[in-house]
Amino acid sequence: MAWIIQGGRVLRDMALRHDDLFMADGIIAEDPARDARRFDAAGLLVMPGLVDIHGDAHERQFQPRPGIGFPAALALRDSATQLISSGITTAYLGVTLSWEPGLRSRDAWRGMKAALRAMKGSAATDLRVHLRFEADNFDALDDALGDIASGDVHLLGFNDHTPSIVKKLNNLDEVAKYAGRAGMKADAFMALAQQVYARRAEIPAARARLAEAATSAGIPMLSHDDDSIERRALFRAHGARICEFPITEEVAANARAEGEAVVMGAPNVVRGGSHLGWASAAPLAERGLVNVLASDYFWPAMLEAAFIMAGRGVLDLPRAWALVSANPAEACGLFDRGRLAAGLRGDVLVVDEARRAPVAVFAEGKLALLATEGAARLS
Repeated sequence: MAWIIQGGRVLRDMALRHDDLFMADGIIAEDPARDARRFDAAGLLVMPGLVDIHGDAHERQFQPRPGIGFPAALALRDSATQLISSGITTAYLGVTLSWEPGLRSRDAWRGMKAALRAMKGSAATDLRVHLRFEADNFDALDDALGDIASGDVHLLGFNDHTPSIVKKLNNLDEVAKYAGRAGMKADAFMALAQQVYARRAEIPAARARLAEAATSAGIPMLSHDDDSIERRALFRAHGARICEFPITEEVAANARAEGEAVVMGAPNVVRGGSHLGWASAAPLAERGLVNVLASDYFWPAMLEAAFIMAGRGVLDLPRAWALVSANPAEACGLFDRGRLAAGLRGDVLVVDEARRAPVAVFAEGKLALLATEGAARLS
């Protein structure tokens, strides 16, 4: 299928210009095809599709209430529908592989992999896996190493949430939250957390094996929740060139000085700050200390955050849009998307600027989403 998206303001070369955009055979073309269908984008923005480096909102479909789970295939199908409706044409699903039973367990990980394989090619969004490996999860280390080697993992994240969980074991409300997610009794969860924590000395060797596997497979790596420059340097030495959710401004500045991508959450921008009281993403992005925004836990936040950033008056819309499209694509080594240029993937988002909402989404040159008001624009 070939397309002409005509009459809109097209984001090319970091500028918005009234122009037509052509697509054929799944990519952006230099010239229109003779048999192309037309989409009237007058009054609308024509933008690159969003690239989400970290989103774990799919967990709500897998477990909408603590201890209440649904089949992976059904949950993933719903997630794919929500992703494309949010304008996200490439999504790294943040799948946590933890020592916890239940939602983040090894069994859940295996179910997710099988569901992804089964729906390969049927989802409009290019679904990829951001494996968030919990540092203490030694029992699943061989699984992770094998899945990295087999190509089931596209981005490796080094997570280490166990110390913060152990610190909260005296807070029964917090324990109940973790135990409910794991499908365990509170006392059993507390005992398991302490048992896992006792093996901390094994982490460096396991981390080194994971980093070596990712390097061999050629997949990017990131560190998560770095709280010091020293900790960022540790993961940098392992080859992790993406700094995700740094806790302090100093860590973000250090990563950017080293030429690394720094990721923070789009919900942080939309809500006006971190829900955990950490660094605020918007001013750091305006100063160049954050160059990637991810959906984190709420997919619609990405598109909204781009407009909010532009509305603050420091970044124009093209530079704000790069935070959710070109920059995350580059950080992940995806040089075939994130921009609108001939030869790149036909991942295109047609947006109503007033409503900050997609009117149409094209994924790899195919019309993947059409809002009600968009039907009259087809010819």
